[in-house]
Amino acid sequence: MKTYSKHQQLLVNRYQLCEILGTGAMGQVYLAQDKLLGSVTVAVKFLSQALLNAQAKERFEREATISALLGEKSSHIVKVRDYGLDSQQIPFYVMEYLSGNSLSAIIKSHPLKLSRFLKLSRQICFGLDCAHKGLTLNGEFSPIIHRDIKPSNILIVQDTALGELVKILDFGIATLAVSSVKQIHTFMGTLAYCSPEQMEDKDLDARSDIYSLGIMMYKMLSGNLPIFPEDTSFGGWYEAHHHAKPQPFPAELEIPRSIEQLILGCLAKSCIDRPQSIREILMGLGTKELGSLLGKTETAFLKLEAPVALSREEKKSDHLALSIQEVCSTLKWPSDKPIQKIVFPQIIASKKESAVSLYAMLDWEDIIRARGSIRYNQFLLVTEPHPMVLWITVLYQPSLEPRWLPCYLNLKTPTGQQVLRLLGSTGSYWILFFAVDEPSRCQFSMNTAIAPKQCELLTQWANSAQSMTGGQSQETKRILRQEFEQLKPTILVKLKASRPKQF
Repeated sequence: MKTYSKHQQLLVNRYQLCEILGTGAMGQVYLAQDKLLGSVTVAVKFLSQALLNAQAKERFEREATISALLGEKSSHIVKVRDYGLDSQQIPFYVMEYLSGNSLSAIIKSHPLKLSRFLKLSRQICFGLDCAHKGLTLNGEFSPIIHRDIKPSNILIVQDTALGELVKILDFGIATLAVSSVKQIHTFMGTLAYCSPEQMEDKDLDARSDIYSLGIMMYKMLSGNLPIFPEDTSFGGWYEAHHHAKPQPFPAELEIPRSIEQLILGCLAKSCIDRPQSIREILMGLGTKELGSLLGKTETAFLKLEAPVALSREEKKSDHLALSIQEVCSTLKWPSDKPIQKIVFPQIIASKKESAVSLYAMLDWEDIIRARGSIRYNQFLLVTEPHPMVLWITVLYQPSLEPRWLPCYLNLKTPTGQQVLRLLGSTGSYWILFFAVDEPSRCQFSMNTAIAPKQCELLTQWANSAQSMTGGQSQETKRILRQEFEQLKPTILVKLKASRPKQF
């Protein structure tokens, strides 16, 4: 590995800089080792020394903040882990290191086959949809408009479950789509991919990104741009984006009519005539006919996305007329719960029975992996200073990181006691999976068994809960968290050794 001795420094006593990875308009990116986390490889982006003014620093910090918050909500956006200043007071931020190829490099040699195009385009849309749904910054909610969607800002990395995983990069010129936020009104972007309204320096919304996405999707399938200017100056591109008619796809490519119409619709000169949201594009990319072009993993991904179609009998307003499994498919994420990766218990009921469910909000990739995972559960009880049970569920696949789903049951509450009794009497529970990017409905559910001896213990704990004295519940949680961390290696050893179909 070629190193640059000039940059061989230990940044903020933590990040050992190794070599430069690239240079862009806003700054430089370096490969580094996170010494605090055992030399984990990361990427560190510095603001260019030529841009050390207040406006550029503000934009750079906003880029780090937006990426950090969006990266927690979507696995299709690069994750930012840290932000700070070096010894020369130059801003930097630390992000996950991604080893892969840019979409620009991939399509440079040849266009994508339709099946690969569908898979990558849907992932790009999931990331964009997450940004457009917005964030709360400085106490105010705002959608995030990327403003520079193009192939070089899309990175494709290898993923064990999906094969290829999309990461959207560079929110450096992203804007907040609210009028009360002070915006930087100067043209920034890539001329070939700019929407007409972006070139006019107007306030932008999601439909501007949709125009850029349309140009990129056209190039993904054809290898060419849909419009060409008379010259490559700003004026030339301005005229092209405002007046040039997009070229139809060459007939020899055999692009499905529905896809061609969708992409050309994204390229409408007026934003009113384009798809009004990324969700509309996802619907167009996820039809049953197109799903037949994908492999098993991608087809499962589409099925998770597709709306649940209920029969006339199932569309009764009274959920009690359905089976437990049918009830699961109709459930929505509670409005009083935050849209983030959390786990909590909930009792659900049909006409014939009641059951305990575990609501789990995860990324799409984690939900897909869950289908083929081994499920293991264990319950820990601490009675003092406050009676509480830690309910542990783990989803395990040998080649992947385990997905832990812990939650707490307060035994001094009627709900905690009821959940424990029901778990003990039924000997199982349902895990309901909700996607961070699509929380409006349960994506799928799975039933998980509890060992008979555990069921007996749960019933005993519930029956004796009323005689237990209450105290500091937070202290009990701390104790349980410590025991949980100590127990993790033992559970993993057991799972690796046995690899049963289900516990």
